[in-house]
Amino acid sequence: MSDILAGWQVKAKEAQKANKQFLQKMQTKKGKGAEKLLPDLHEEAFEKIDCLQCAGCCKSISPRFKTPDIKKVSKFLGIKESALIETYLRLDEDGDYVVKRSPCPFLGADNYCSIYDVRPGDCRNYPYTDSHEFFKRPNTTYLNSTICPAVFYVLERLKGAGI
Repeated sequence: MSDILAGWQVKAKEAQKANKQFLQKMQTKKGKGAEKLLPDLHEEAFEKIDCLQCAGCCKSISPRFKTPDIKKVSKFLGIKESALIETYLRLDEDGDYVVKRSPCPFLGADNYCSIYDVRPGDCRNYPYTDSHEFFKRPNTTYLNSTICPAVFYVLERLKGAGI
């Protein structure tokens, strides 16, 4: 495992203020120069990180379940959309459907997702380390750096690149 990842959770909490400032700076620069590095850094991070060893995202945050997600998941589970909503989801303060509790009810003890093939778009795209979303939402990204080792890894590599 990379030196960057050794004790990443403690390092991420300690670096929160610096990471937030770095991301805000990148947002004002529109990720200038850094955005093109993201796909390679994303690949590099996931060569070192196995999501099944962590599942921090599934254990602590919820994706939004948009209408197409609700349709796909309910069909996959063989239940009505209303039953999926009533059993597993709630409306958050933004009016989005999210899971009622953490960890995600679809996460198994082995960190496998029982709805992986039809998981919501937010799950498919998380942790956004290979897209412009990484810089577009700095508050979310710096928070994600304490939840996902890949986000922390990419942030540290970007800061180390002197961008």
